[in-house]
Amino acid sequence: MKQWIALATLAAVSVGAYAQTFPGNKPVAIVVPFSAGGPTDRVARDLAEAMRKQIPGSNFVVENTVGAGGTIGANRVAKAAPNGHTLLLFHIGMASTPALYRKLAYKPMEDFEYLGMVNDVPMTLIGKPQLPANTYRDFENYIRANAGKLNIAHAGLGSASHLCGLLWQTNVQTKEAMTTIPFGGTGPAMTALIGGQVDMMCDQTTNTVGQIEGGRVKAFAVTTAKPLSNHPVLKHYPSLQEMGMKNFNLTIWHGLYAPKGTPAAITKTLNDALKKALKDPEFIKKNEGLGALVVTDNRTDPAEHKKFVAAEMVKIKAAVDAAGKYAD
Repeated sequence: MKQWIALATLAAVSVGAYAQTFPGNKPVAIVVPFSAGGPTDRVARDLAEAMRKQIPGSNFVVENTVGAGGTIGANRVAKAAPNGHTLLLFHIGMASTPALYRKLAYKPMEDFEYLGMVNDVPMTLIGKPQLPANTYRDFENYIRANAGKLNIAHAGLGSASHLCGLLWQTNVQTKEAMTTIPFGGTGPAMTALIGGQVDMMCDQTTNTVGQIEGGRVKAFAVTTAKPLSNHPVLKHYPSLQEMGMKNFNLTIWHGLYAPKGTPAAITKTLNDALKKALKDPEFIKKNEGLGALVVTDNRTDPAEHKKFVAAEMVKIKAAVDAAGKYAD
């Protein structure tokens, strides 16, 4: 018994000592479950730089693990060693994948330590430059007049653009469904839209603002409850709720997670660094330029973020089940 107590005490001391020196000279990998260059990847790279500033001598790197709507990357982190050196930056997919994928290799509410929320990213409904419509109302009339003839792109099953497009189609209720064309990431989908190979897409402002400003795509609406009146580019477009889609309010938030069982001292170090990073003027400026809003409320606390995700799961599952369209 005494030997067992001694071993347990030694283990606790070892963990405590390790937590005090975390992350040491070993890099912290932020796994992005989507392709490099996409909107979530951009958020992760800016966050990695902001968090590096908060922990002297640290090195935060971004690693892309792509596939299956983000579930492959998420599963990698869920199964990683719980030592704080492998983290996950995931978007609303943390809440939507249990509804879209009825068989998951991990449990979003049980297999992670929630570190806190990062930002809210509105979505924009955009079309190819050749579309004859110039306003959302014109666009809606155009798709109704061409029901069954148009297509909508997304960045892959379970992606933010897939979820947004699914919810929008459910709300607009065209006579015939649009043909859905999945791509292997936001980059290829956007390239196809700009080139006119697909008709429309719903994507994060982190990926669309530059394209809208450059005139390479047409924008019709934002997915927030109210128009983004303070944004220099997006202020010109109405919200879908304003256009008659009752209670349509979709933002693609991002959160940071560690494997379940990561020591409390390490998760506290990471959460403290995250909260400081979210106050970094440079990080805030980069987010604002992309139409994203850095979180300043209590969702930066692990427990509150987890509570928020649980509520999002309920809301999204109801919408996905109503549409009857799943990723598996």
